[in-house]
Amino acid sequence: MARMHTRRKGSSSSKPPYRESAPEWCDMTKEELEKHILRLHEGGMSPTMIGLTLRDQCGVPKIKLIIGKKLTRFLKESAEVPDIPEDLANLMRKAIRMRKHMVGNHHDVHNMRWLNLTENKIRRLAKYYRRSGKLSADWKYDPKTAEMLIT
Repeated sequence: MARMHTRRKGSSSSKPPYRESAPEWCDMTKEELEKHILRLHEGGMSPTMIGLTLRDQCGVPKIKLIIGKKLTRFLKESAEVPDIPEDLANLMRKAIRMRKHMVGNHHDVHNMRWLNLTENKIRRLAKYYRRSGKLSADWKYDPKTAEMLIT
């Protein structure tokens, strides 16, 4: 499948082998992993960073194989998670940075194009989250209030 905003082709990649249980070499128990995840979340880490930290430092290949549910679902059940999903919040932060750049650089047409593309991505993703019920049905992206939502 082609990329949406460039003229390049997409990349087809291999998938990891299907597993139903954690590998034998993974020595972390379910209780230890849950405590570690909550400790990292209380430290201010996002779910993506928690997954990367557990993979790189603790040797946990997949959290779902040990806990039995995905990381975001576990965090929703056991801790306070923000209302806006992480990928949407990251795109909104990016759009805010671009808008701040445009204040001092009015003639930067390349940045204006990428700002438009980023805000279109935000609108498409918000539409998906509204349909799936992760955002309220009346939620709408507004660049003026986006900074208040994120911070």
